[in-house]
Amino acid sequence: MSANAQHLPPAPLEGSARVWGTIALSAATFMNVLDTSIANVSLPAIAGDLGVSPNQGTWVITSFAVANAIGVPLTGWLAQRFGQVRLFIGSVLLFVIASWLCGLAPSMPLLIAARALQGFVAGPMIPLSQSLLLSSYPRALAGLAMAMWSMTTLVAPVMGPLLGGWITDNIAWSWIFYINIPVGIVAALASWAIYRKRETERRSLPIDTVGLALLVIWVGCMQMMLDLGKEYDWFSSPTIVALAAIAVIGFLFFLAWELTDEHPVVDLRLFARRNFWAGTLAVSLGYGLFFGNVVLLPLWLQQFMGYTATDAGMIMAPVGLLALVFSPVVGKTIGKVDPRRYATFAFLIFALVLWMRSRFNTQADFGTIMVPTIVQGVAMAFFFIPLITITLSGLTPDRIPAASGLTNFVRITAGAIGTSVSTTLWESRATLHHAQLADTLGPNNTAAQAALSGLAASGFTPEQALAQLNRLVDQQAFMMAANDIFWGSALLFLLMVPLVWLTHPQRATGGADAAAGAH
Repeated sequence: MSANAQHLPPAPLEGSARVWGTIALSAATFMNVLDTSIANVSLPAIAGDLGVSPNQGTWVITSFAVANAIGVPLTGWLAQRFGQVRLFIGSVLLFVIASWLCGLAPSMPLLIAARALQGFVAGPMIPLSQSLLLSSYPRALAGLAMAMWSMTTLVAPVMGPLLGGWITDNIAWSWIFYINIPVGIVAALASWAIYRKRETERRSLPIDTVGLALLVIWVGCMQMMLDLGKEYDWFSSPTIVALAAIAVIGFLFFLAWELTDEHPVVDLRLFARRNFWAGTLAVSLGYGLFFGNVVLLPLWLQQFMGYTATDAGMIMAPVGLLALVFSPVVGKTIGKVDPRRYATFAFLIFALVLWMRSRFNTQADFGTIMVPTIVQGVAMAFFFIPLITITLSGLTPDRIPAASGLTNFVRITAGAIGTSVSTTLWESRATLHHAQLADTLGPNNTAAQAALSGLAASGFTPEQALAQLNRLVDQQAFMMAANDIFWGSALLFLLMVPLVWLTHPQRATGGADAAAGAH
C-alpha cells in the first residue's frame, strides 16, 4: 500500500501557489518561445558587429532551430530518467547560462555554438511546462490551465521581432540575450520553490544511442535543408540534394529502429492513437500555415511598403489582444463544449483573416492592415487549447511528457517548413507576376509611356526612369504574390476542417482527460 502511495500523483496546487506556479512556468515558456524569433530582425546588426556576411549571420537562427528540433522529442525519455521537475529547472538554468554566453560571444563561431546549446536545452522546457501546469490544476480547470499556457506560446513569436528590433535600435543586440537572465533566474527559483516536492518517479532507462544518433542526423539535415534551401536555390544545389537524401534515409532508419527498440528515445507508438495523430497533424499543419504567414507579412511590409522593423512589429502586436480576452473563456468551457467545434471555428476565422489579407493592395494604410491582425486573436484563442486537449486526452501520466514533446516537435518542424515554403513561393510567384506585368509595359502602353515621360521631365535619365518604373513593378509583383499566398493559405485552412473531425468526440471529459494524463 505504501509503495503504491509513493507513486500517487500530488494533489493540484491551490491558492497563491497555483497562481505563482502558473506565472513561473509561463514566464519560462515565454522566454523560450521569444528566442525563436527575437534574433531575426537583429541579424544585420549581429553580422556587421562580428564582421561576417549577412548570409553567415543566418546561422544564428539555423543553429538554434536545429538544436531545438533535436532536443524537443527527447523530453519524454529525459523526464523519465531525471524527473520532470529536475529536468525543467535544469533546462531553465542552462538556458540562462547559454543566453549569457550568446551575449558575450566575441565571434560568430562562438555565438553559433552558444545558440546551439541554447536551442538544445530549450527543447524540454515547453513540453514540461505544459505537463507541470496541467498537474497544478484540478481536472475541472484543465482547460483554463491550457488557456494560460497557450497564450504565451502564441503571443511570444509575434512579440519577438518587435522587442528584438527595439532593443537592437536603442540599446545593443547582445541585450536580446541578456534579458533572458533575470527572467530565467526568477522562473527557475519560483518553480523550484513550488514544484520541488512534486517530483515525478524516475527510472534508470538505458540510453538508446542508435536512436539518438539517427535523430540528430535526420533532424539536423532536414532543418539545415529548410533554412538554407532558399539561399542555395533549393534542389538545383548539390548541397541541398545531399541534405535531403540524408534526411530521408536517416528518417526511414530512425522509424524502423524506434518502432522495434525496447526503450526508444522517442515513443513513436503514440501515433497508434487516433486522437494523438489526428490532433498532432491538425495543430501542426495549422501552426505551419499560421507561422509562415506571420513571417511573410512583416517581410512584405518592410521590403515593399516602407515600414521599419518596429512599425512592422506594431502591426503584428495586437494579435494578442483578443487572444487574451477569449482564451480564459475557451479554457473554462472546454469541458462542456466539443473541442472539435472550437477548433473548427478557429480554422474558419484563420481562413477569414487570410482572405481579408488577400485583398490588400499597395495603397493599404496602417489601420487596414491591422484589422485582420486583431481579428486573428480570436482564432488563436480557439486554436491551441481544443487541439492540445484532444491530442493529450486519455493518455496515462507517464506518457504525457513524451506525447507533449513529440507534438511540439512536429509543430516546430511544421513551422520551419511553413516559413520556407511561404517565402520561397512568395519569391517565385513574384517573379511570375513581374514577368507578366513587364510584358504589358511595352511601347504601346500609354500609361507606361506617360510615366516615363513624366519621370524624364522631372530630371531622370532614361536609365533612371526605367529603374524607377521597375521598382514600381516589383512592388506590385510582390504584393500580388503575397495575395496569392494569403488566398491559398485561407483555402488550406478550410480544407483542414475535416481533419479535426477524424478524432473521437470529446465531450464533458475533454479537459479532464488532458489533466488526468498529467496527474
